[in-house]
Amino acid sequence: MTPTHHANPIPNILTGLRLIAGVVMFLILAGAAPQGLPLLSDYLSPDDQFRFGRTAFVIFVVAASTDWVDGFLARRWHSTTRWGAILDPIADKVLITGAILGVLAWGSVPQAAIPCGLILFREFAVSALRETVAGKVKLPVTLLAKWKTTLQMLALGALQLALVPLWEGFGLPLEWLPQFQTFAYVLLWIAAIVTLWTGWQYFSKAQQKMSQL
Repeated sequence: MTPTHHANPIPNILTGLRLIAGVVMFLILAGAAPQGLPLLSDYLSPDDQFRFGRTAFVIFVVAASTDWVDGFLARRWHSTTRWGAILDPIADKVLITGAILGVLAWGSVPQAAIPCGLILFREFAVSALRETVAGKVKLPVTLLAKWKTTLQMLALGALQLALVPLWEGFGLPLEWLPQFQTFAYVLLWIAAIVTLWTGWQYFSKAQQKMSQL
């Protein structure tokens, strides 16, 4: 009798931790914003804002890195599961959404509002599309869509670093900040454009498959 194969739970645990990290990072980042939380923000010194921002930044970087690690381990250990396939994109969206809302709460990077909004609109639209066509057509994740997530995380990490308290707290030259913020905005727009393009691909593919039913 062949023994039952039990998938290694570590990849799914990492995915679950990434989901939790997205929520925690948002609460810390938004809470440290100038008007993030009533009463609390009035008592935060610049040093306090740096400590909050640094903690959120570290959580984001570590959580974002697990997006590659959990998938690599699942494939290497032959531990891919249906639950992991469901949880992975949810964890990614929670982390991305938390980073966007946390950064926008600061209000110091207004140029990021439009590309961030476009990213959020696309993510919600594709999620709604997948739910609508579930059981009718399959929309597998494309390679470009995987790179899209990587671009989003790189851009949002740069955007967090571009916040003035975080930039100054790390002792980086203040005269370089405008150039770095421009770099972060350009990277964010590239991520937004790729995000919209992959969204159009999904809708186009869904329309094509639905017309064949």
